[in-house]
Amino acid sequence: MNPAVKDPQRVLIVGCGDLGRRVGRLWREHGIPVAGLARREETLGAMQAAGIAPLQGDLDDPASLPPLEVADGFVYHFAPPPGQGRSDPRLGNLLQHLAAGPLPRRIVLLSTSGVYGDRGGALVSESDPPAPGTDRGWRRLDAERRLQAFGEANGIETVILRVGGIYGPGRLPARRLRAGTPIVPPEQAPRTNRIQVDDLATVCVAAARRGRAGEVYNVSDGGDGNMTEYFDAVADFLGLPRPPRIDRDEALRSLSPGMVSYLRESRRLDCRKMREELGVRLRYPDLASGLAACREA
Repeated sequence: MNPAVKDPQRVLIVGCGDLGRRVGRLWREHGIPVAGLARREETLGAMQAAGIAPLQGDLDDPASLPPLEVADGFVYHFAPPPGQGRSDPRLGNLLQHLAAGPLPRRIVLLSTSGVYGDRGGALVSESDPPAPGTDRGWRRLDAERRLQAFGEANGIETVILRVGGIYGPGRLPARRLRAGTPIVPPEQAPRTNRIQVDDLATVCVAAARRGRAGEVYNVSDGGDGNMTEYFDAVADFLGLPRPPRIDRDEALRSLSPGMVSYLRESRRLDCRKMREELGVRLRYPDLASGLAACREA
């Protein structure tokens, strides 16, 4: 485990939705004041109810961004890129805004395992070079590269988290299951990686406190499952019928472009670096325990 860096004077969470509020709660338990940036009124209200100082601004409109108190602070960037293209101008706008100073001490970026592309179900570590197979993956890789360049140019520590699929309360595919949308049989399904949202929040705090500057960390629970097993487990948990099966070739012709892009990529994340360097002990190391926590929430 790496030694902890000095706690910040403050924390700013950009894109402070459900995950951001969970991360903010953990920092507030350490006595650190937390602010969150979002554009929607309902998100601002949820932040305020969680004890997070709400700031309103739109990353697509740099002129709308408010002054940001980040001196000797940590910044999390959780806002997703735009839905099209191969770049992330939203992160670019934030970094340009931060460049006016004073600068934060450390920035943690939530990226995705999608930057690795399809690996045929093989185990992937942080030393494997990115090879996105979708525009979505390229947008995330662009964000990583923008942040790394900004950190190097300005002497800011950066940490990147390449995260698998996130599940938890309010994050289960109930609508898809109720609609009876089909899925491929287990033997044709891609290998997938998941993390329960509360465990991800814990990882985010550990990354800011103990992550090595300039490093990338894979994040998942380490479970070795596939997409169909996940949908079946969630259906059983919710008391819904398991999704009907269709052959992979038919699925590629008939399912939504988003689902097809996931079917085309298969990989398993090696998360030893996360466990060893960040010292994270997951509360929900498997899907069964993580789903049980959804019932309690």
